[in-house]
Amino acid sequence: MSRTRSTGSTGSTRSTCSTSDVLVIGGGIIGLVTAWRSAQRGLSTAVVDPEPGGGAARVAAGMLAAVTELHYGEETLLALNLASARRYPAFVAELQDATGHDVGYRACGTLAVALDADDRAHLRDLHALQIRSGLESEWLSGRECRRLEPMLAPGVRGGLRVDGDHQVDPRRLAAALVTACERAGVVFHRSLAERLTVVRDRATGVTLTDGSALEADQVVLAAGSLSGRLAGVPQEVLPPVRPVKGQVLRLTVPPAFAPFLSRTVRAVVRGSHVYLVPRENGELVVGATSEELGWDTTVTAGGVYELLRDAHELVPGLTELPLTETLAGLRPGSPDNAPLLGPTALDGLRLATGHYRNGVLLTPVTGDVMAEFLTTGVLPDEARPFTPRRFSPVRQEQPA
Repeated sequence: MSRTRSTGSTGSTRSTCSTSDVLVIGGGIIGLVTAWRSAQRGLSTAVVDPEPGGGAARVAAGMLAAVTELHYGEETLLALNLASARRYPAFVAELQDATGHDVGYRACGTLAVALDADDRAHLRDLHALQIRSGLESEWLSGRECRRLEPMLAPGVRGGLRVDGDHQVDPRRLAAALVTACERAGVVFHRSLAERLTVVRDRATGVTLTDGSALEADQVVLAAGSLSGRLAGVPQEVLPPVRPVKGQVLRLTVPPAFAPFLSRTVRAVVRGSHVYLVPRENGELVVGATSEELGWDTTVTAGGVYELLRDAHELVPGLTELPLTETLAGLRPGSPDNAPLLGPTALDGLRLATGHYRNGVLLTPVTGDVMAEFLTTGVLPDEARPFTPRRFSPVRQEQPA
């Protein structure tokens, strides 16, 4: 449990100062899993967030797609993604047992399809990269794709079947993590962190917008796309995280239309990525745009139109379904699209941010990595390529 004490002088407003071993700034799924795992290790842990369980998880589709989201130049990230994907079944079982929450985990697989010759060539190249990377992926003809998913458009030219790519419901996952944290003794401060406190070149806590002060032996900045905006963080230590806008639609599959899709279906249509993620509760998530528009979270008519247009080309029957929600959120992008995990050049300040499109997928491994480091001071080998110091402006001189 955290410890509190009163500070202040005669005639001034007294504020309560709460101290803990670990203070996590940000109550999204990354901050929550870090706090939960830290508390399980016996560390007194607190989380600062006005609405724990919110953030990018409200918009994310929850694809656990280490294989189908493989990109050229991201082979190092692939190892971390695969490590986290392997942990998901046990992670979900533990979380559900601890909370009683069903997080909507489905081992349903993914089908990535092509609608024209160019897309087919792109998928063939991706398949070759997957095979070279030692991944399990099966090439299917257009007819075989439609046999798996009869609602697909007749023009589908081929596709990749990846049974190892699964899904989870990020909203349920976030809610379960809040409950898990509460039951593990994590203290929630439902306010905004205003400024990092630095004393003698060490991060020692934060002040909140409500005027209270929090102290901690270690501060973890896990505020997603907002991680680079916390006042008081030295400029050379600020994480290079930017917001990347994504618009998502949610539709409902009426019982008369079920089963609509049995697995996640994704494609590249006219150069734009589109995916359809069916939930067991009848929800169908369609996403996602990727827009470099700063802090804008407006749902636009153009974004909705493009998603529906591309999804309709993929699955024509989709336009008959009720549209139940439109939403936009911000992914935390980093310069190399990989997370920043572990220590910074400022003593006492740790990072768990910059997960970009893999935040949900990397939840289990991030919790384990951060808890291990916060407990022992040693960053696990699997996380060492993702230390924040890889972006440090200070370079060591090479020997002559």
